[in-house]
Amino acid sequence: MFQGRQLGYWFVAAGAALFSTKAIFIKLAYQDDVNAALMLAYRMIFAIPFFVVAGLWAWRQKQLRGEPLPDRMTLLKAIGTGCIGYYLSSYTDFKGLEYISAQLERLVLFTYPIFVMLIGAAVWKQKLTSHGLLGAFISYLGLAIVFGMDLPEGGSNVIIGTVLVLICALLFAIYQLLAKQFITVMGSVLFTSVALTASGVACVLHQAIVSGGDFTATSWFIWMSFGTAIFATVIPSFLINAGMARTNAQVVAMISTISPLVTIGLAVSILGEPFTLADAIGSGMVLAGVGYFTWADSRKSKAAAKVAADPMPASEPVLR
Repeated sequence: MFQGRQLGYWFVAAGAALFSTKAIFIKLAYQDDVNAALMLAYRMIFAIPFFVVAGLWAWRQKQLRGEPLPDRMTLLKAIGTGCIGYYLSSYTDFKGLEYISAQLERLVLFTYPIFVMLIGAAVWKQKLTSHGLLGAFISYLGLAIVFGMDLPEGGSNVIIGTVLVLICALLFAIYQLLAKQFITVMGSVLFTSVALTASGVACVLHQAIVSGGDFTATSWFIWMSFGTAIFATVIPSFLINAGMARTNAQVVAMISTISPLVTIGLAVSILGEPFTLADAIGSGMVLAGVGYFTWADSRKSKAAAKVAADPMPASEPVLR
């Protein structure tokens, strides 16, 4: 039997693996109809009820514990933040998958922690570190290799799709930086519920506006949307939260590096996407760059916490 921290590792690994199936479900749905807005709308239609229930439960728990409830302005800001992360970001991601492979999409999206680092430095004046810059260089060099391999065959589609998913990664990085303050005030479950529910409503309204209210879809498309909602959104969200409760953010970040590997394996085996030696090298570099950045940042955080707790630390140096 797995207990405590070990169980947390398995929860995080399972959540990361399920999140990785998103691009596969989308690509399978696109075999019937290449329509990002419709796919996103159906995903959220199926997912919203779960997050509404979770949000009501979290709200009630706050009341029972006598904790202060978020005011109207906090809720409005949380809604806006959620729409950045799960409406605008998700739409550019789903749209990007109209043009590029599931493998390339996942690798591009996986670089969002580097955007977090760069935006944090540019806006919040956070210090850029040598390990951060080295990790970014390795990752984007690997991404350039995969991009270069796909470009001759895909042409302008590869450029359009990659740019769209890069915008997705940028928006999700902004969402993560903004979300921290609301998670602290509201709690992770309540904030996630508010963010996902609001962005879900935005996604459904988007489809209603651009299509004139037409939600017609094949049964295959709807089933793939259901799979995206339940197996690539709802279940992994709760698994990651459960894993986070038993471990910490650094563990989640490290274990989540399996995500692109799972996507690549599924894309090759289910979608029949090619995987060449150059793809392997480029993918390995992306994983290595982000993995190194996450590992080094985790060690730096632990060292900083140790210094804060002990004014006279041992001789072990703090990574910079």
